[in-house]
Amino acid sequence: MQKRPTYSIEAVDNALQLLQLLRDGGALRLKEAAAELGVAPSTAHRLLAMLVYRGFAVQDETRRYVPGPAMGVGPAGLSWTRLLRTVAQPHMDLLSGQLNETVNLMVRVGTKVRFLATAEGNNLLRVGDRQGTVMPANKTSGGKAMLAELELPTIEQLFRSHSAETGGDTIPDSEYPAFLREMEAIRSNGFAANFEGTEEGVSALGMALHNVHGQVVGALSVATPATRFRSVFDAGLVAALRESCRQLEIDIAANPAERS
Repeated sequence: MQKRPTYSIEAVDNALQLLQLLRDGGALRLKEAAAELGVAPSTAHRLLAMLVYRGFAVQDETRRYVPGPAMGVGPAGLSWTRLLRTVAQPHMDLLSGQLNETVNLMVRVGTKVRFLATAEGNNLLRVGDRQGTVMPANKTSGGKAMLAELELPTIEQLFRSHSAETGGDTIPDSEYPAFLREMEAIRSNGFAANFEGTEEGVSALGMALHNVHGQVVGALSVATPATRFRSVFDAGLVAALRESCRQLEIDIAANPAERS
């Protein structure tokens, strides 16, 4: 039996209890969450809203909270994600300052992307911090940019195999041809777009990052409010993101740990 810490933090403990309830029960209503924790519904709502924001919970069509994509995932299993964050952060800060928009760094693990770091712009209306969030790779701009560089058999294994069906990652027959056409367009253009595919009111542009061997190691994306995306795009978004990726790839290639 684990001993309760002497200086426990109630809000953290409540959030962890909600995670356990979602893990073990599979679904949870707001009133049930409040009753389990012995708190007001407004407090339970704020806690659940943070779990949704970080990808540990989602709401189904009946407004129940159910486990989100981040709930069951293990460690990324990539040996140098911390180093990648360190190398990328100055480039992200520079690009965010140049565009005054939010820049994200992500890596792909199977059918999901993990957001490793965020640099936010200063606009009052802006896309917030996504660090730690897990999202479907085929929905995010950076995820799609990384997927587009895979061979077709690998894509089919990820999204059309029995294991994909078991994991809930299958792309339906009706959507798969359009998805493959999008992959081809991304390969041709060198970038991918996401128009409110992961969050209402948010659009993004993403590009893959490569190591010295030409292998994909991650992606950068620029996320903006959907109402501002067109003007940012027309002001040179593609060129700015491409140059940031180029400069970052130089630093990636120069890092001895990555080359090994």
